[in-house]
Amino acid sequence: MKFRPCIDLHHGRVKQIVGSTLSDGEQGSLTTNFASDLPASHYAAMYKHDGLFGGHVIMLGQGNETAAAEALQAFPQGLQVGGGITADNAAYWLDQGASAVIVTSAVFKDGVVHEDRLAELVRRVGKDRLVLDLSCRKKGDAYYIVTDRWQKFTRVTVSEQSLAYFASHCAEFLIHAVDVEGKCGGIEEELTALLGRFSPIPTTYAGGVKNLADLYRVKELGLNRLDATIGSALDIFGGTGITYAEAVAFNRREEYQA
Repeated sequence: MKFRPCIDLHHGRVKQIVGSTLSDGEQGSLTTNFASDLPASHYAAMYKHDGLFGGHVIMLGQGNETAAAEALQAFPQGLQVGGGITADNAAYWLDQGASAVIVTSAVFKDGVVHEDRLAELVRRVGKDRLVLDLSCRKKGDAYYIVTDRWQKFTRVTVSEQSLAYFASHCAEFLIHAVDVEGKCGGIEEELTALLGRFSPIPTTYAGGVKNLADLYRVKELGLNRLDATIGSALDIFGGTGITYAEAVAFNRREEYQA
């Protein structure tokens, strides 16, 4: 298991946002935990210095393309990129230095999987450079994949069957537990256990990690098969729950024990 870093971009700035408040509506509904005065490339260069491969740059809406490209160029082949990725623009982002592209909405329409779109992405990008974002919210007894800034429920659940199906089309999953994302209130334990048990490919869990103990909780519940990302709790993003140095040291210990 390892900690994977993130760079979330909103209106061209590095921010940490409560995921469930993000929408196409007015800014008044948005809850922002942190907004950085440092450019995205600063964080990318820091991750490169510390050898933190496999993190992600997420563009939350329009106006983030320049910042995202600068981050990718600061850490070539070290970061994945997501947010508005389609079959038509995926090659551009790979050319900017992304190790892989992260896709959600391009694969879904009207709440269902469009296999033709998924096949086209695989054809143009290659399975090995495609990450599917299966971020989800709980409704009833199941976790449903959500799209469009995590506001729209699809009719597809995160399950043993869906994970197996999607795994045949991509190299990795990125899965945010949207209802706890950005709240620093602890992880979604049921989802973490589900992913650890059933995901057949490398998977990064995101959402609610508040301290170092939560990293070890992801390791335990995920059967040491999941990676985890930390946002708002991290000191470099204004948090007080865990320091960046602690997260880097966690990776070093995991590498040593492997």
